[in-house]
Amino acid sequence: MAEENFTVLTEFILLGLTDQAEMKIMFFVLFLMIYAITFVGNLGMIFLIYVTPKLHTPMYFFLSCLSFVDTCYSSAIAPKMLINFLVVKGTISFPACMAQLLCFGVFVTTEVFLLSVMAYDRYMAIVNPLLYTVAMSQRKCVVLVTGSWICGTLNSLIHTISLGRLFFCGPNVISHFFCDIHSLLKLSCSDTSMNELLLLTFSGVIAIATFLIVIISYMFLLVAILRICSAAGRQKAFSTCASHLTAVTIFYGTLSFSYIQPTSQYSVEKEKMVAVFYTLVIPMLNPLIYSLRNEEVKDAVKRAIKMKHLPC
Repeated sequence: MAEENFTVLTEFILLGLTDQAEMKIMFFVLFLMIYAITFVGNLGMIFLIYVTPKLHTPMYFFLSCLSFVDTCYSSAIAPKMLINFLVVKGTISFPACMAQLLCFGVFVTTEVFLLSVMAYDRYMAIVNPLLYTVAMSQRKCVVLVTGSWICGTLNSLIHTISLGRLFFCGPNVISHFFCDIHSLLKLSCSDTSMNELLLLTFSGVIAIATFLIVIISYMFLLVAILRICSAAGRQKAFSTCASHLTAVTIFYGTLSFSYIQPTSQYSVEKEKMVAVFYTLVIPMLNPLIYSLRNEEVKDAVKRAIKMKHLPC
């Protein structure tokens, strides 16, 4: 009989960012614009890399994969968030909530691994330029990207399956704009200590391991750049790495704040602000970061614009 009571809950109520009608309309317009820029910017980056032979290098292959992941994980959150701004009470079914949690976990973890792969790629390009084409062959690039997706999928499956085994028999109100794992753990009437341990362990290990790859790669990079004799050569090397380093710093900083902490120290309001940044703002910023500070991308954009205006 007790177990039957645990199965009654079939949906969650998402409180979102605000309950004020005027603010909902303003947020809808704002986040619709952000999502549109994210979608067009990232797909535009993928298309630009595809149609520009000069950009058919490992660095831009990884960048196109990053743009695809950014589009996916922003799309896992934004549409439902925008719909809920237009209704009085935003709801999401239990299966849809688990699906959103799974998809978001896959995409965000894959991005973490991709950023470390991109740091390794920059290391190979600058520290071992003569062996770069051999070391970063097309096959190796595909293996690295595939490995990132596999790791992201396994990590997300572990958390989603373990969460799906919990009972939700009490309140069904999530004080968030998406199915965040911390919020769901707080709603469960089961013992969540194992879930918290898994979350802290896997998030911590993945974040530390990938961040160490980035740090070690950039330490060797810095040494190699300082050994370059010409100032122009050093400037070019620094500009090549600056975009990636900026993206890594922003991404790791926001995610570390959210997920590498015990549930007891979790603050919903702080998490909402940070979550808006890493679910919607960062995917929008990445194409801008990699294009505005990259001469090759800017040249490709100029050529694409010129070709568009050429007479048939």
